[in-house]
Amino acid sequence: MKRNINIFEFPLNLGLTKKVHETEPGVRKLPDWLRKFDFHSRIHPKNVFRLDAPTYSMDFDRESNVRNAEKIIEYAKKQADYILHNYEKDTFNIILGGDCSILIGNAIALKKLGNFGLFYLDGHTDFISPELSETGGAAGIDLAIITGTGHEKLTNIHGLRPYISEENVFCCGNAETDDEEYVDQIINSYIHYFDLYRLRENGFRKTAEDFMKMVNDKRLDGFFIHLDVDILKDEIMPAVDSRMEDGIDYDDLREMLKPLFENPLCFGIEITILDPDYDENGTYTRAFIDQLIQIIKNKEE
Repeated sequence: MKRNINIFEFPLNLGLTKKVHETEPGVRKLPDWLRKFDFHSRIHPKNVFRLDAPTYSMDFDRESNVRNAEKIIEYAKKQADYILHNYEKDTFNIILGGDCSILIGNAIALKKLGNFGLFYLDGHTDFISPELSETGGAAGIDLAIITGTGHEKLTNIHGLRPYISEENVFCCGNAETDDEEYVDQIINSYIHYFDLYRLRENGFRKTAEDFMKMVNDKRLDGFFIHLDVDILKDEIMPAVDSRMEDGIDYDDLREMLKPLFENPLCFGIEITILDPDYDENGTYTRAFIDQLIQIIKNKEE
C-alpha cells in the first residue's frame, strides 16, 4: 500500500564543534540544499514542516560536559512536540538535519508514541560518554544520550529515559575501529553492534532482516532509521564533518534500506551531516539524491 510522505526539516548544527576555518558548521543548510537540487519536488511530500534552530554557539555546559546542552535540550523538546502535533498515522516521515543531535528530539517523540527500535547507520558509533568526547559535541554522542548514557538533563528529558532501549538498537557501519577505548563502550552495551567489517560479513540485506525479526519478535510499536551520510565511502560522499576513507557504497545502502522502507512499521528516516559547504557544485549531493529517491520510489511500487 502506498504511503503518504511528510518531510520535517530540523536544521540544527549545535551538536557540532566548528572547525577553525568555519563561522559555523554548514549542515544547517542541508534542507535548503536538498530542495535546491529538487529532492522535495521529486519526493512529492504531502506536507513539509520546518522548525528553525537557535543561532550557533560554542557554549560548554560544565554540568553535562556537552556543548550547547541547554539550547539542544530546548530544541529537542520543541522538536518532539512539533513531530507529535503534525504526526499522521501510516505516513512515512523523512526528517532532514542538521547534525546527529536531532536524534534526541526525534527519539523523545518516538518514546511518547510507544516502544520503538532504531536502525542506526553511521560511520561512527556515537556511543561514548561525554567525558570521553574530545569536543563535547552532542552529535558525536547522540546514540549514547538517547539510550540513557550521560547526564540526566539530556538523557532523562520529561522523565522518559531511555528514549530507546539499548537492546532495541542495531548500530551498523562504524569504521573507526582502531580506538579500543572508543569501541569498547558499545561492545560492553546491549546494542546489537555491526562495525563496517562485520556488516559486510553478515550481509547488508540480512542485517536489515535480522533487525526486522527483532522488531517483530519483541512486538515493538515500530522502528526508525538514522542515516549519517558519513557511512558512505569517502569517494562518493566527502561532504561530511568527519571524513574516513572506508565505508559502504550505494548498492550496499539500497540492500539495507529497501526492505526497511517496505515494512509498514517503519516510522521513517532521518538524514544528517551532509555539509553543503564541502560540496560547492552539488556533485555529491545530486548523486545522493538520485540514489535515495530511487530507493524510496521502489518502496512505493
